[in-house]
Amino acid sequence: MADPSPSLTRQLARRLALPVDDASLARARLHLLDWLGCVAGARRSPVAAAAADPIARAALLGNWLEMDDVHRAAILHPGPVVWPAVLDAKPGVAFRQLLAAAVRGYEAAIGIGSALDAHHYRFFHNSATAGTFAAAAAAGSLLDLDEAGLTAALGLAGSVTGGLWQMRLEPVTAKQWHIDHARTTGLAAARYAAHGLTGPEAILEGPLGLFAATCRAPQPERLLGGGRWRIHDVSFKPWAACRHTHPAIDAALELKAGGALDGPLTVATYRDALTFCDQPDPRTAAEAKFSLQHAVAVVALRGDPQLADFEPEAIADPALASARARVRVVEDAAMTARFPAHFGARVEAGDRRVELADARGDPERPLDAAGVVAKARALIGWGGLSAAEGDRAVDLALDGDLDGSAAAIGELLRRWLA
Repeated sequence: MADPSPSLTRQLARRLALPVDDASLARARLHLLDWLGCVAGARRSPVAAAAADPIARAALLGNWLEMDDVHRAAILHPGPVVWPAVLDAKPGVAFRQLLAAAVRGYEAAIGIGSALDAHHYRFFHNSATAGTFAAAAAAGSLLDLDEAGLTAALGLAGSVTGGLWQMRLEPVTAKQWHIDHARTTGLAAARYAAHGLTGPEAILEGPLGLFAATCRAPQPERLLGGGRWRIHDVSFKPWAACRHTHPAIDAALELKAGGALDGPLTVATYRDALTFCDQPDPRTAAEAKFSLQHAVAVVALRGDPQLADFEPEAIADPALASARARVRVVEDAAMTARFPAHFGARVEAGDRRVELADARGDPERPLDAAGVVAKARALIGWGGLSAAEGDRAVDLALDGDLDGSAAAIGELLRRWLA
């Protein structure tokens, strides 16, 4: 009798076994630098004290400022999970191996996240759900798991994956813990698989698997992608706020360039942006980062949003409070239909309007290497580190010897987070 069709996780394991090309390694360098900047910028945040180990601290910090990279179709942030996973999996590996493992981790995150549906995203934090698979894939690459071993690791990781959005409705820091939980769980899955433990192969498509339990219309055809590695499709975030606010920020900036943003302002955008970011009266930094009203008010009064614009002092500014009250947010059905392939917004001020289909940093409106470097340097400075530390991070990430040890990255983090 013929063998049955391979499971989706086995097909993914085969995809992840392909060699990683030089262009994708170069792209991974930029994402590493971006993540290092995000960690450095958040090094003085309260969650930093929750872990003694520098890599665990880095995992908690990578998402704190809401400036971590994002994949639109998968609706998740791969970097904060993948980078601490590869740094923890096998310290001292060659830099080339580290970057290739990260590319594979990104691929797993994007493949799983893209296969999940809107019903899943309504309740589950995709960075946690798909992130567990991503950490297993990245660690499994460094642990030299064969096809069977990587399939087992993915099955083990998937069998306990998740992360409920209830934490979004309460003033808690569970989102950061989701990231570290995905890292440690995926890493453990890979290590146990290396010692012979096995996981369910049909963890995605099986009758009691992830799709059946959490989705209404999963899209398994999106799991494997095709052609180049999908790290090239990941967006960089220039502003220190939820990605759902970014198209409105960009549209408001373009509108402001043509004249003052006085009087009533209307933001039209897709439904999920309103679900996550309709916060007319934010009281905390976390709420401000998830407030379309605050983000557009900042642009109206101050121009390009800065990190400080989402801190308590700015939130309490009476002028910003007054500007927030002028911002009305509404759903645009056409933008909802295009989401998540495109994150769009329109900002209207009287008879003037600007509409954008994509945000700055998306593949259609890319942030170039110089922009990524400038962002990282700004974040490193925001975290209280010297310009020399910024130079060191840029040199290590972008010019480090591919055949040399990647240990210097861990040493850099230990110095920053000691």
